[in-house]
Amino acid sequence: MKRIWMMMMVVITAMTAWTVDFDHYFTDATLRLDYAFAGDVNRQEIYLDQLSSLPHWWGRRVRLDEVPVAGDGTITVRDHLSGAVIYRHSFSSLFQEWISTAEAKTVRKSMENVFLVPMPRDTVDITIELRDPHQRTMCSLTHQVVPSDILIARRGEHGVTPFVTLQQAADTLHCIHIAYVAEGYTEAEMPQFIAHCREAMEAMFNHEPFKSLRSRFNIVAVQSASHDSGVSDPGAGIWLDTALGSHFDTFYSKRYLTTLHLKQLHNVLAGIPYEHIIILANTEHYGGGGIYNSYNLSYTRGKHFRPVVVHEFGHSFAGLGDEYPYGDDDPRYFSDVEPWEPNLTTLHDFKSKWADMVAPGTPCPTPESQDSTMMTRRVGVFEGGGYLSKGVYRPVQDCRMRTNEVPEFCPVCQRAIRRLIEFYTTPLN
Repeated sequence: MKRIWMMMMVVITAMTAWTVDFDHYFTDATLRLDYAFAGDVNRQEIYLDQLSSLPHWWGRRVRLDEVPVAGDGTITVRDHLSGAVIYRHSFSSLFQEWISTAEAKTVRKSMENVFLVPMPRDTVDITIELRDPHQRTMCSLTHQVVPSDILIARRGEHGVTPFVTLQQAADTLHCIHIAYVAEGYTEAEMPQFIAHCREAMEAMFNHEPFKSLRSRFNIVAVQSASHDSGVSDPGAGIWLDTALGSHFDTFYSKRYLTTLHLKQLHNVLAGIPYEHIIILANTEHYGGGGIYNSYNLSYTRGKHFRPVVVHEFGHSFAGLGDEYPYGDDDPRYFSDVEPWEPNLTTLHDFKSKWADMVAPGTPCPTPESQDSTMMTRRVGVFEGGGYLSKGVYRPVQDCRMRTNEVPEFCPVCQRAIRRLIEFYTTPLN
């Protein structure tokens, strides 16, 4: 009898994990959650700002309670009555990156963050938590959402920003929705923006595994016109009136091009099919940035536009880490924890990474080769990555996540991207 009971519990558990039914818990609409992340290096807090509803849900409808990549934070939706987890989503934020800067030691700041979850049918409890580089919880907030709340603002029903569909997915219900957003393009410059969108799109689909899985992507170009042409450059004393208020010199790093106005970004996108965001900035000055499950921002009018926009999408979509050393003064990775980025390791738990792809007998660290064909294909354990020259290892000698000159993602990055695409788009039988 005990054996039968145990077997039944296994079956019930498996069914529960396998069949979180979208239509049972959610409607075909989006709940937009606006938060403020605030604090300094010593103390961080999360504040709820505003709730909004959007007309449709463009995210995944399967594997709702799973998180494919850990990220630096997680948002979890629980059914209020049962406590069951009905949706989870991971992310990173500029705020958590800012905490590692010198400025965070002397001043307290707040930054906007916006997240999208499917609109629940009934009352839910939402928990959002931020984690430090050791994967310890820095701070968290749990709050209740009642779908009938009259103060949930309705967005995207009128005055939708003009957009053009660049590619329609084969299955628009189980696909990945990408929106290119114009930044620093005037109304008269929109034809140039559309041309840059097509160039960026083809650059992405020139890389595997995007190339072979192209039909799983739905892509639009959002024509958010700016008053001024170009992008703000604080270091040069240039401040412009643009759609998203993007600027160089983020965290006083010259090439770091970002926007802190995430509420405005999502206002521009309200009513448009989107999940992943690529902002194209109308500037010839080299720069960009990519934040996992937040957005990718790239300059456009330069020779490295195509590799940069693909590289930054590696960050924002797939959670891939930078594979180059930058400086060892402020490490973000530590020997007592395995990085969550799938293409970096500290060897703390290497079996969870690409150990299965390394040929037997390969030395660790793996020595570099002068053979250009070996630089991008031979999988090993090459020291130097995640901005550090020591203690962090990358899969191959050179990769799209390391330099602009390499024309492809390495085998480890390709596998990570493919797994993520399949996670988002493969219907459950």
